[in-house]
Amino acid sequence: MSIHPSKDIIGKKGEELKGKKIALCITSSVAASECPKIARELMRHGAEVYTVMSEKAQKIIHPNLMEWATANPVITELTGKIEHIALAGMHENKVDLILVSPATANTISKITYGISDTPITTVVSTAFGSKIPIMIVPAMHESLYDNPILNENIKKLGSLGVEFIGPRIEEGKAKIASVDDIVEAVIRKLSIKSMKGIKLLITAGPTLEYIDPIRVITNKSSGKMGIAIANEALRRGADVTLIYGHGIVSPPQGARVISVETTEEMYNGVISELKAKDYDVLISTSAATDFAPEKKYDYKLPSREINELIIKFKPLPKIIDKVKELSPKTFLVAFKADYKLSDEKLIDKAYELLKASNADLVVANDVSRKNVGFGVDTNEVFIVDKTRNVTHVPLSSKQAIAIKLLDIILESIKEKH
Repeated sequence: MSIHPSKDIIGKKGEELKGKKIALCITSSVAASECPKIARELMRHGAEVYTVMSEKAQKIIHPNLMEWATANPVITELTGKIEHIALAGMHENKVDLILVSPATANTISKITYGISDTPITTVVSTAFGSKIPIMIVPAMHESLYDNPILNENIKKLGSLGVEFIGPRIEEGKAKIASVDDIVEAVIRKLSIKSMKGIKLLITAGPTLEYIDPIRVITNKSSGKMGIAIANEALRRGADVTLIYGHGIVSPPQGARVISVETTEEMYNGVISELKAKDYDVLISTSAATDFAPEKKYDYKLPSREINELIIKFKPLPKIIDKVKELSPKTFLVAFKADYKLSDEKLIDKAYELLKASNADLVVANDVSRKNVGFGVDTNEVFIVDKTRNVTHVPLSSKQAIAIKLLDIILESIKEKH
């Protein structure tokens, strides 16, 4: 029998959930309309998704839609096939995660007290006994979500290890979390925690240097590479502090974020963190501005009244040059962007930086190349270590490069110990 055509998207965005089976349990919130998108995005990251629907959820979206979305039969009632055991019983083919999304106040309260009177509550009760992770995504009116009885039930479930995702409080409603937030939470839940206990400091994004209160000197860095590394480290269970400049993407949830604007602020932030805490790894992805105007005007320069503006610049301190001095045991990874160099010359310059800063790794890229570096979601890098060993990562997503880089860092740390 041929594979269902709807499964052709599995793994198209990544393999973070490859081999994972997820039971998506849908209750009777209007947010059920988001479930086909949720299922499809989980599949795009490698998951196999199985749907369980309450009777009233079927009045909001039809089971046929979820069968199309997942390419698997939908459970709408429990029969002699004992579907709840097939999904969540104590056997090797059980699902890896129960995702109740959306979850109404009624279903949350029933789960809290072990009431198993629907396919969903029965599947969840079975999962508790089988020790399958359970995640719940609430969606209801704000007045229901603020009910103190419901709040107590959520606290009780949290104490039992159930993880809640969201909601977003908007327009008097506790709306379902975004599809991206749900998928990211699932990926983190099911990721191997290979960096648990590791303290990681990351600098990311460009810095700004003011000419006057309106005009600045900066560069084209977006911060996307640093955010991708922070996100992957969080998936692996690391304790992440992010010193973030003027990037265009939001920091990942779960990171401790220190927002800065200027190179001096980023420099001081790094110094302060290294003095306050023993970091295992520092990854300097930031594109800190190297020069600042010697004079900063405290008023907006009148452009119509100035025929020529001459600005003198002063060099700014190099952040990575202070790291090993302050924290010799911290594993230091520097990033170096260059322009229109051969691979050999790019590697040479990276190795020169490694020696000058006493870094453990340097990640070099050439931002003149198509779809590499600043402002895009892809990159091509050369990772150079102290023995001048080079790992070339061809054009890939920044998330894929983050995965490869953290793998190399973990292996290097293990060798040191």
